[in-house]
Amino acid sequence: MLVLITYDVNTQTPEGRKRLRQVAKQCVNYGQRVQNSVFECILDAAQLRQVQNILEKIIDKETDSLRFYTLGNHYQHKVEHFGAKPSVDLDGPLLL
Repeated sequence: MLVLITYDVNTQTPEGRKRLRQVAKQCVNYGQRVQNSVFECILDAAQLRQVQNILEKIIDKETDSLRFYTLGNHYQHKVEHFGAKPSVDLDGPLLL
């Protein structure tokens, strides 16, 4: 299923900037960055729980925000993109 992970980490302190880097680093392990604090991830239920647990341990729940939007398996008709940075077929082959 396609899951959109978004976050807003308070970076006014060195600790906040460190949390921001940690959150982004973990999100890269699960999906593709589509905007500064937005990742599209193809996950199963177990992977979703795993990344949620990891990220919840990193953020400061008093100052940071973390959101997961589950778009399901038929997400192709739910996502529209306009402008720069064209969309990538997340189910397609990965070429390195």
